[in-house]
Amino acid sequence: MKSISRAAIALLLVFFCSSSGGASLKIKSLCGLHYPGDAAVPLSCLKLKWTDTPEKLFGNHWQDVLRFNRMDRRHFIGEVSIKVPKRLEEIRDYNPLPTSYPDASNEAKFILVDQSEMFLGAYEYGKLLFSYPVAIGIENHRVPNGSFRIDAADRDHESNLYTVEEIGRPYPMHYGLRFLVDKSMENTPSYWIHGRDVPGYPASHGCIGLFDEEMQYAYYNAYDRQVNKPYYHELTRPFLEAAKRLYLWAVGPGSDPGTFREIKNGPRVLIIGEPPL
Repeated sequence: MKSISRAAIALLLVFFCSSSGGASLKIKSLCGLHYPGDAAVPLSCLKLKWTDTPEKLFGNHWQDVLRFNRMDRRHFIGEVSIKVPKRLEEIRDYNPLPTSYPDASNEAKFILVDQSEMFLGAYEYGKLLFSYPVAIGIENHRVPNGSFRIDAADRDHESNLYTVEEIGRPYPMHYGLRFLVDKSMENTPSYWIHGRDVPGYPASHGCIGLFDEEMQYAYYNAYDRQVNKPYYHELTRPFLEAAKRLYLWAVGPGSDPGTFREIKNGPRVLIIGEPPL
């Protein structure tokens, strides 16, 4: 493959992957979204109040409930309905993906994305190391199924065409891992795994999004306080940093220059399943 300039990479990336990052949800209830891994879990549906926080409602299980709903803390806001397991202990460290994947037993690093579960798993020699919920493509902008390979990385990429709604800052796509450049399409779109808002339903324009509360805190905190809007809640540490963890695992913390670079023989990425919407 010929080398592509950073400017060209930016244009391709934002053309296909950007979407609004605001916390005004397009879907007000996550209770109607059904995933295969959740079928056996008894549930109730809870409509959130503006004063609610995951920590306040669910104590030590707050991260489990967020994982179960495939959402981040910024989208845990009033008037939204979420699914709440009747026995929270059943979803401790919630993971709907297989803990072993024999087809990847010979691969040092392997990434599985199951769109039917809206979850991503990182495997080493076929054994699950960690997993996280993801935001995937909306209708008409689906993430393509198939087997790919990470071929580029960019830790601090920001869009030069799109901005975060209401803030005006370039749209962040931090901790980016590229797995496909589709040369069969007219504009040669690129598909990436990167940090973004994860609202609990398909939300991207072709990329795969992971928790990135470090970015959310930096991009939204000052804005929300400055205009005296109701702040959804104070993002307390530890931040949810799934995108950062996957990135460092995939590229290796000692070999990352922090700028765009192509990668040879990166981890294989297998994308399967159909989204719930």
